[in-house]
Amino acid sequence: MREKKFPVDDRQKLADAIRGAQVAAADRSDVVIDMKEADLARIEILAQDLKPVFDDVPTDDLQWDFAISTGLQPRLWIDATSHVMMGRDRRTYRFVRDTRLGRIVVAESTEVGPVSDAVTNYIAERIVERQRMMEGERISLRPLGISTGSEIEETFGSGQSSAPSHAIAQSAVTPGRSALNDAVTVVTWFLIGALAGAGALLAFFWDRLAQFF
Repeated sequence: MREKKFPVDDRQKLADAIRGAQVAAADRSDVVIDMKEADLARIEILAQDLKPVFDDVPTDDLQWDFAISTGLQPRLWIDATSHVMMGRDRRTYRFVRDTRLGRIVVAESTEVGPVSDAVTNYIAERIVERQRMMEGERISLRPLGISTGSEIEETFGSGQSSAPSHAIAQSAVTPGRSALNDAVTVVTWFLIGALAGAGALLAFFWDRLAQFF
């Protein structure tokens, strides 16, 4: 096959077009990088304002993230379902939360203060909810009637530890005795039924058996 030849002018036009496209792509990349850095700087300002709040949260409360993601759209993550990001105007802080019904905007402002207060209130509400869940009534999963060693000691004292031990031993023996009583009862009723059946058969065949006597 013969290679298709382009005139020199056409080649020059193509090269200029490629160079122009490369310059435009570089300009767009610079704009994106500049916008990302600007958003990241504003997010870091908010994070610095909230740092005292983050430091006051109990360390054993593992539901919080308190981290900045540096992707195409920087975000300040509060927990797994809520974060702060910048709006389309690159000046508005937007505190959003993901729910089962979709994403909701908790707070929105061009100033750091109102958004920082909204995040603080959200953290406080979640901490109170966790405390209420942890302080609920404890329900024992042990079978009723079986006491632990600490409960026996608290109830009877160290000088009367033999009485609870005897009660536990008796409760352990009781199921065996109950099973033995049930077996005796079953055997007794079986014998009674067998005797009653034998008597009925004897009465039914008495006329036939009488001739042999």
